[in-house]
Amino acid sequence: MTSIVTRSAPLRNVQMLEQEGVHPLLARLYAARGIRRKADLDCGLAALLPPQRMKGAAEAAQLLADAIEASARLLIVADYDCDGATACALGVRALRAMGAQVDYLVPNRFEYGYGLTPEIVALAARREPDVIITVDNGIASIDGVAAAQAAGIATLITDHHLPGDTLPAADVIVNPNQPGCEFASKAIAGVGVMFYVMLALRAELRERGAFAARAEPNLASLLDLVALGTVADVVRLDHNNRILVAQGLARMRSGKLTPGVAALFAAAGREPARASCFDLGFAAGPRLNAAGRLSDMSLGIECLITDDMARALNIARELDTLNRERRAIESDMKETALIALDDFDAEARASVTLFDADWHQGVIGILASRIREKVHRPAIAFARGNAGELKGSGRSISGLHLRDALDLVTKRAPGLIQKFGGHAMAAGLTIREADLDTFSAAFEAAVRDSVEPAALTRTLETDGTLESAYATLECARALEHEIWGQGWPAPVFSDIFVVEKQRLLKDAHLKLTLRRDASRFEAICFNHAESAPQRIRAAYRLAVNEFNGMASVQLVLEHIEPA
Repeated sequence: MTSIVTRSAPLRNVQMLEQEGVHPLLARLYAARGIRRKADLDCGLAALLPPQRMKGAAEAAQLLADAIEASARLLIVADYDCDGATACALGVRALRAMGAQVDYLVPNRFEYGYGLTPEIVALAARREPDVIITVDNGIASIDGVAAAQAAGIATLITDHHLPGDTLPAADVIVNPNQPGCEFASKAIAGVGVMFYVMLALRAELRERGAFAARAEPNLASLLDLVALGTVADVVRLDHNNRILVAQGLARMRSGKLTPGVAALFAAAGREPARASCFDLGFAAGPRLNAAGRLSDMSLGIECLITDDMARALNIARELDTLNRERRAIESDMKETALIALDDFDAEARASVTLFDADWHQGVIGILASRIREKVHRPAIAFARGNAGELKGSGRSISGLHLRDALDLVTKRAPGLIQKFGGHAMAAGLTIREADLDTFSAAFEAAVRDSVEPAALTRTLETDGTLESAYATLECARALEHEIWGQGWPAPVFSDIFVVEKQRLLKDAHLKLTLRRDASRFEAICFNHAESAPQRIRAAYRLAVNEFNGMASVQLVLEHIEPA
């Protein structure tokens, strides 16, 4: 059952925003998302939090500036998802522009797993680096940092994941979630952390006179990478993150893209001039992620660091092929999972743990997300890893901090989880295959003890009614142009309609003509093959439908129930 609730938009805040010149519809939407004044919507670069507030950024800048002056060899060790790939590409591009000798290494997830492990350090040591820089990983790499130190390699950790009780003994750690860091944007992505480190480095080199004889690198030219990694990693879009994404999208819309991002848009058939968060999260991001899921993320990183447009297009086409393969694998896995869920009792269970010997390790994160959406329970999907091991990927629901739940399991049953890490909404872990049933029971108990029962009821938050005067192409375009994402949800409206016409498209999608009072609306409900009753209450998005060169308003129905 789905409960539809309406977000509260304090009238005083709505009126204040309107008085400051904000469109009445947007004023209501912003007020419902906690905005009180127009200044809180400022997405100019000047409104970014300063790098000085990020603990370790200044020390990282000094370490890197010293390394550049000494012609030291730098090696970036990246993560294998979109955030890690964009952070790596940004680091390579920025460091080379500032005169550094820098290369990168992205471990194959199936051979080496996650993070800066001793095995990865041994692999990195073959390149004889003086400094290892991690991006989007490393905060839990205690043994890996120790191995690097033993090999005489300095380590700079840049990460955004939550730390454990003990930090690695790295030369410098930059992570807004480490103890003592006053940087307000705790939700910043790994690529955002690396962007801030590069800002601090440029300032340090400026003070040292490094740009007296040459131009300073324009780091704003890399904001398309920051926007892509931030949206694809589904981090909360707080004010600082919205600025980063807005600036990146603005560059894309004006045609100022790095060749790799432009190639990803081309492969996805999307127009950079109309770039949106949807394009980043559901078109460019998945194609980049496909390399890390099925092959080697080096392919994705090469796409992002090349300046050769023809090469970028060739790589993007390879990534598109991989993404098609990923979708086919995901479809087969989802079918198996749905069969396994036939007997799932939502009343009796607070979590879902599934494993199949044929599941692909690189796709279990997407599968866990699909399972979570289906049953509205924290879900962990497992696939076989190394001999006797299972690799798991989990996705959570609002109201349960997934990493904290896994931490509770480790405290109650030490040794049951071999390693884990992640965020509130997503996490990864490794267990022994023989311990699957024991883990499933322990995870269920941890979830029950950590989540409020109300959170286990699916709730669809809406922005209430949409006045007919705002159901226009102009308003739909305006909403499409805005920044929406995790923690800053896209508008969903709720109204009662009379169904005048309905028909099934491609045996899968319900196409409707709806009436509300004297107004008629064209609507569609994707992946909904059941006919609708004559009167419905619908939760819907206001969208632009483009067909045969014509644009019109369309309601995209997210939920239908009898009225």
